Order: sequence, then C-alpha cells, then structure tokens
Amino acid sequence: MEGSKTFDAWPERYDQWFETPIGKLIKAYETELILDLLRPVRGEQILDAGCGTGVFTGDVVLAGATVVGLELSFPMLVRAGENLSGSPFFMIQGDMSNLPFADQVFDKSVSVTAIEFIKDPRAAVNELFRVTRRGGRIVVATLNSLSPWVERRRRSGEEGHSLFREAVFRSPEEMRHLSEVTGIQKTAIHFEKEDDPGKAREMESKGRSHGLDTGAFLACCWQKP
Repeated sequence: MEGSKTFDAWPERYDQWFETPIGKLIKAYETELILDLLRPVRGEQILDAGCGTGVFTGDVVLAGATVVGLELSFPMLVRAGENLSGSPFFMIQGDMSNLPFADQVFDKSVSVTAIEFIKDPRAAVNELFRVTRRGGRIVVATLNSLSPWVERRRRSGEEGHSLFREAVFRSPEEMRHLSEVTGIQKTAIHFEKEDDPGKAREMESKGRSHGLDTGAFLACCWQKP
C-alpha cells in the first residue's frame, strides 16, 4: 500500500514524545477536545482511522466503547495492539481513503492527525461518513495551518524530514470544506512545545477564553444526516 512505510520507524519515538512533561500536557488537552466532540458512550462501536500507536484510542476505549483501529503502518498497528492489549480494541491494516467496511457499520468515527498525509482528504472524509451510521459523529483532527507549529513542520519537510516532506496542513476554513455537511471546528494547544508546562497552562486557558482559532490542534466534528 502506497505510503505504508512512512511511519514504520516511528512507533517508539511517537509514544516517547507523549511521555515528556510537555507531551503529557499536550495529550491531555488534545484528548479532552477529541472526547468533547466525539462523545463516546458505553457499548458504541467506533472506528479510529489512522489510529497510530493507540495514544488517543485508549481514552475512547476507557469511555466504554469498542474500537476498531485502522492503520496503514504495520509497525504502528503492532504497537497499538501492545498498548491496548486486553481491551475491546480490534486492529486492521488498511487505507482510510478506501475503508474495508460496509456502509453504516460504526456508531461514530474519529481520525487524529492522519488527514494531512492523505492525497485526497475529501475522499477520506467521505469514507468516514459512509461507514458511520446516520446521526453518528465524525471527528477529524489535524495540525492547524494557522498555528506557528506548522511553519516549523514545513521547514522540517523542506530540510528532508520524512514525515513532513509531503504533509498538507489546513486551516479551520479549509477543513470545513472537506464535507458538504455543516460542522464545527475547535482548536487547542495555544502554546509552544518549548514552553514551561506552568506557563503553557496559562496560555491554553487564555487561548480558550478568547475562542482563538489558531491553536495547533484543530478538530472538526460533523454529524451524519
């Protein structure tokens, strides 16, 4: 599968980042936003498309849902299985642009920081809608192009960083137009990764109170008609 090796070398480094003090804080804020929009409840069947190592999947499972994790990178998928061993989590290797599921089989669908690596993001969002039942929520999160975080990612890509060489980052307005269904957009992470965690908390609180749309983590939520 095209692009399947992009993340193959990253499982350990990806998990380690979220174990750093600032990484833990970022994960907490990002998870809070995802759960606020997705609203998983006990007994639901939820798709996590581009689940990576299961960093965010675990919190959906803890809410009582059964999760199917789809991931293009086999090493990332193996790590997700290890991280979520013993939980109602089922793995499948596949491409979120062509989901190997029948129509309307999931109560809800979520995808976190995978859409920026998809050549046809609108087709991928359409696929999430297709496999989600009517009335279900579809949540897609990405790195916000309005955030200063993106400029660093772009420079890294220009310098040859394997992850960001072909990544496409989008604004809230651009994400909004990935579906004809009207949705909502929210952002989190209004601080830099070099900031002291204490200062970061203050900056996050200020960013939220002002309703800024420039947070590094952009999440969009649609409800299937």
